[in-house]
Amino acid sequence: MDTLHIAQVNIARMKAPLEDSVMAGFVARLEEINALADRSPGFVWRLQTSEGDATYLRPYDDDRILFNLSVWKSIEQLKQYVYYSAHVEVLRQRQAWFNKFSGMYLALWWVPVGHIPGVDEAKKRLAHLEEHGPTAFAFTFKKAFPPDDAFIRTIDWSSFKPCPAT
Repeated sequence: MDTLHIAQVNIARMKAPLEDSVMAGFVARLEEINALADRSPGFVWRLQTSEGDATYLRPYDDDRILFNLSVWKSIEQLKQYVYYSAHVEVLRQRQAWFNKFSGMYLALWWVPVGHIPGVDEAKKRLAHLEEHGPTAFAFTFKKAFPPDDAFIRTIDWSSFKPCPAT
């Protein structure tokens, strides 16, 4: 993709605070899995604080919701990382650390190369997906939309708050 990258947000509700022993297995793998993402083919950017991850950001009223946001060169490369790397081991164990989420917990969308999505944008994409189902504005791996430069040009990017981590 020369002009567009794929952004993704996923959220999960922890069974206990990060410091609780219930979350120890997840916390123990965080640095490894983030480092794997950072060096994976197609990786562009991920939201992180000075701690090196985004686990202490709480953009929702529920302080048990973890928030993950990243940008990749292609949906295929993102999918390769998510489902065909050591990341899948963590994904398979998620029931040990996270409650089943009743709403949308993953959204994908195309962004212009160089655009860094903010928390506000990611939350709006999730909410749009929840309300309207998959569209070119926000979609899922199951119902992906192809990159569309014309559609991207119709988006008012200034309507989103900039990412605080840039």
